[in-house]
Amino acid sequence: MAAHAAIPDRRRHRELRGQRGQQQTMTHGWGLPVTLGIVYGLYAPTVVRRGGEPSWGQFWLGVVSGLVLAVAVYGLRRYGRVLPRELRAVAWGGLAGIAIGFLFSLSDASVYAATVLGLVVAGAVFAAAFYLFYTHEDAAGRPAPY
Repeated sequence: MAAHAAIPDRRRHRELRGQRGQQQTMTHGWGLPVTLGIVYGLYAPTVVRRGGEPSWGQFWLGVVSGLVLAVAVYGLRRYGRVLPRELRAVAWGGLAGIAIGFLFSLSDASVYAATVLGLVVAGAVFAAAFYLFYTHEDAAGRPAPY
């Protein structure tokens, strides 16, 4: 009779050891931050251009803004776990609010309108992140391994 064997997984994951010796897969790579940075970096000069010809200033605006967002998202995903859930949710809300407020300010909107939109987005992301972090932790307050 043929034995039933599991097919080995060829994907490479960096495995971590939890506090109880359990294996955890590390998912905090550069894939999501780079993707968000590219999309943000392509969208920012499009807002500034308003259908005109592209310039080097718009190019560098896209590169710098996309790079800053990618590094910030990577940092929050990688090192945000050391923060308590309240500060972690504030950090995600602040990042989202600043990013959206900056994009809205590029469209020649008033400073007050961009600030209000940024604060609304920051509040909504804070509430969603706090709910997620609060409901996905164990009894000792340790966050879920994602």
